[in-house]
Parts: sequence; structure tokens; C-alpha cells
Amino acid sequence: MLTRGMFDNSENGLRKGALLFFILCTIFELLCVLLYAFVFPKLPIVKYYRSKAASEGSKTVSADLAAGGIYSHSEEDEANSTKQERLNNKELLIQNTDYIMDMFLIYLLTLSIFPGFLSEDTGSHSLGSWYALVLIVMYNVWDLVGRYIPLIKCLKLESRKGLMISVFARFLLIPAFYFTAKYADQGYMIFLTSFLGLTNGYLTVCVLTSAPKGYKVNVLFEMKDVVLEGQHNNVSRDDTNSKTYVFL
Repeated sequence: MLTRGMFDNSENGLRKGALLFFILCTIFELLCVLLYAFVFPKLPIVKYYRSKAASEGSKTVSADLAAGGIYSHSEEDEANSTKQERLNNKELLIQNTDYIMDMFLIYLLTLSIFPGFLSEDTGSHSLGSWYALVLIVMYNVWDLVGRYIPLIKCLKLESRKGLMISVFARFLLIPAFYFTAKYADQGYMIFLTSFLGLTNGYLTVCVLTSAPKGYKVNVLFEMKDVVLEGQHNNVSRDDTNSKTYVFL
């Protein structure tokens, strides 16, 4: 919104705003990479959990531990780790199919609507060229809020059946967005977009923090990442032009 407002009335303002936006994003992402590479491994809480994973038989954290200055692998440790019972990827997938499906369906719906469908809602609105940008901002703000709601224990959804019902119930947003775009005004669309972001953030955190539990070596999160990344890549190919338009 800052870059959009700075060059709103200037010549080639959209181009200048877009270039500034992508430059700032590149700098921010580079900063994140540097922090992850040089600062993150040295945090005490990161060292603790990586050491714990290594002690339970994980062989994927040795480089991470070395980056944090911890060298704990010995022949005795490796001999003990092989004795620990571990589930392979197939067994983990079978036991947690519902969680994998939850994540897939959450983002299947979200990325089907946001940002492609929203940026194509090009009707007449009082917000004018700011309309699409406002929708994007509202989605991201409420997505962030939704991710913190599970911190309130009484509001956190942990039931596997409850999570599945909630995920399927979100598909009612498809006809809701369709009829809102066709018949309602921008206020209802902003509300629906905010609700989409809120439920996306909330359900994502509920699923990821509810599973898995009780495994010696946790690769289920990696499997979930594969699902999310695959879904995101498939949708992003179709929405590249829409995203560029929104950020412009």
C-alpha cells in the first residue's frame, strides 16, 4: 500500500511502485536468508530442539547442529539411534492421511479464490484501483490474526473430525464469493475476503500443531510441505498475471 500510494499520481507510477515493491521484497528475503543461516542456528531454543531430534535418531539435523556449534554425533549415538523404532514415510502417511488432506484442501480452496478470483473482480467500485489492493491487505491481516487464535487454548480446534468438518465447510465460500461478486457491493466482498484469511490462518495452525504426536522422527511436516508446495506451484502458474496486477 505504501508503494502504491507514493506513486499514485506520478508518471509511470504503477511501474515505479512495482519496481520499488519488488526491490524491498528482495532485500527483505535476502535478510531472512542471512538470519536463518547465521543467527537462527545459534538460538538456544533451536539448539535444544535440534539436539533433541538428533538424540531420538534423526540424521537430518547434523549439519544444522554443526552450524550452531554443536557436535554430538558419535559412533555410540549412531548405534543407539538405529535401535530406535521409526516409521517410514508410507506408514506415517497412512496414519495421518486426514491431516494431509486437511492441508491440501485448505490451500486448494484458498488459492482457488486468492488472489486470482479477487483480482478478476473488475466491476465498478468506489475504491477504484485501490479495491484489489485492499482485498489483498485484508486477507493477509486476518490470516495473521487467525494464526494467533490457537494460542488461546479454549479456541484451539484439535479434534480430527472437527478439523475435517471445518475444512469441508469452508467450501461454502465458493458460492458465497460467486454471488457476492455478482450481486453484492464491495463491503460484503471485503468481509468475505477477511473471513477467508482468518479461517486459512486458523485452520493451518490447528492442523500443523495437532499433528504429528508421539513419533521418534518427525518427517510428516516435510510431507505436508510437499503437499503445500505442489499445490501452490500449480495454482501460481495460472495466477502469475493476476498477482502482478494486484501488486501493481
